[in-house]
Amino acid sequence: MAITGPRPLPLLAALTAGALLLAGCSSGTGSGAAATAGAGAGIDEKPVQGGALTYATDVEPISFDIHVSQQDITGAIQRNVFDSLVHQDDKGEFQPWLAKSWEIAPDLKSYTFHLREDVKFTDGTVFDAEAVKANFDRIVAKETKSQYAASLLGPYTGAEVVDPHTVKVSFSEPFAPFLQAASTAYLGFYSPKAIKENGAKLGTGGPADVGTGPFVFTGYTKGQSAVFTRNPDYNWAPPSANHQGPAYLEKLTIRFLTEDSVRVGALSSGQVQVAEPIPPADVRTVQGDPKLRTIATDAPGANYALVLNTTKAPLDDPKVRKAVQRGIDLDTDIQSVYFGVYKRAWSPIAPSTPYYDKSLEKSWPYDKAAAEKALDEAGWTARDGEGYRTKDGKRLSLEWPLPPAEYVREQRETLGQAIQADLKKIGVEVTRPRLDIGTYIGNVYGGKEHIADYSWARFDPDVLRLYFHSASKPSTGGQNATFYQDAQLDEWTTTGKGTFDKAVRQDVYTKTQQRAIELGLIVPLYVRTAVVGTAAKVRGLTADPNTWLAFHDAWLAK
Repeated sequence: MAITGPRPLPLLAALTAGALLLAGCSSGTGSGAAATAGAGAGIDEKPVQGGALTYATDVEPISFDIHVSQQDITGAIQRNVFDSLVHQDDKGEFQPWLAKSWEIAPDLKSYTFHLREDVKFTDGTVFDAEAVKANFDRIVAKETKSQYAASLLGPYTGAEVVDPHTVKVSFSEPFAPFLQAASTAYLGFYSPKAIKENGAKLGTGGPADVGTGPFVFTGYTKGQSAVFTRNPDYNWAPPSANHQGPAYLEKLTIRFLTEDSVRVGALSSGQVQVAEPIPPADVRTVQGDPKLRTIATDAPGANYALVLNTTKAPLDDPKVRKAVQRGIDLDTDIQSVYFGVYKRAWSPIAPSTPYYDKSLEKSWPYDKAAAEKALDEAGWTARDGEGYRTKDGKRLSLEWPLPPAEYVREQRETLGQAIQADLKKIGVEVTRPRLDIGTYIGNVYGGKEHIADYSWARFDPDVLRLYFHSASKPSTGGQNATFYQDAQLDEWTTTGKGTFDKAVRQDVYTKTQQRAIELGLIVPLYVRTAVVGTAAKVRGLTADPNTWLAFHDAWLAK
């Protein structure tokens, strides 16, 4: 029998709720689920139509093309322009959106979607089955060079237009994570007309980006801001939205303020009404200001981590990898940099992610002696004049590059300095050359660097397959920058993506997390709590399960 949507995501019985930084002001809170601003609103307040809101963020997208970019910020911004087939609500359940219903084949190799018949792109063209096929085919086309969306489509073999408003999406293998992937902005839909006429320009943003969403991308000034205006015809929000019809706001401006002090200052002075992220050092100050509010949401998906390239010596030696893993005093470093706002991570995935393995907590604490012993056993026993370990006259040195400053967020460079200092104590040199963004991406994903560092917001444990399956090659849009090939990791993550069975998924994803740590493939650093600051007059602002802000329901009180 086919599985008919909407269908809930198989979740753990209890998702971990984060420590949510409450002070004397009102705060929306969440744990990898939707959170809402405006807790102080009067119960009978009526939403105000119109007005302009300015939102400051710390990172500017390299590319605005949702099918090409692998950046969280691209998905976060473009969520307001592009709708999805299905919507994932704050309980992890899937609801209709552009698709009003769907069926899943018993073998999980195909999904048939019955589309709404009243949806139009903002260029006036109709959203239909042909549009779904055109977008999915564009994502997997080699010339698109998709860096993330293609991996979300997994073993996609094609989309069949059954009739104008029915489309069948097929895969070569069972693919259970597809519904969650289909709820993200990365599998959102451009107007086929826009793809045909401006396909090469979609990464530049602005009017070329034509979607069906509540806002229209009307302008972009590189290095400064992006401007969005209300789509007056919008009337197909998911059922969990606070209202149907067009957005309340007339205009949304996103400013790119990379310096924390400038961003927080702009919020405090009223130049912007929403700012993200609020640096951990400033959280209590913002919460103590009666003019401001905060929303705090535990980010799901892959934690921010050091990803170790197992194909590049000396990290091809598991003893060296284990030394790096155990030689970093993470409890001290995370506390000193993030003031308790972010928590030290133990697993590759966050506690708010389904099938998180809590047993990993406290299982690999900082142990300088154990790290020293591992390096001795690996043959790095001599020391040079600066105290770094050597073998055969060669220094034990690891390169961990930095991208340009505008792409570094959350005080990660400061944390990196603490990590460098920790590893120096055990005789490991870590160098951090700053590279231009093109060289950085080419080197990291080309396997030329010892260490990569990144996180991945996704409310599904299939992120483990992207990180550790040998077929998830960075050269083809995957995220396995460990470059490690392991039959068990491949088997477990393949099994996980091929079933909805909760017990099976719990088993294989638990094993995957444990083996990734055991092999020293990754050093999870911190669990991110996304803290957004808002002016007290902001109402109805929500964060989805990926912690991305949605402005369709947002409005400004008088």
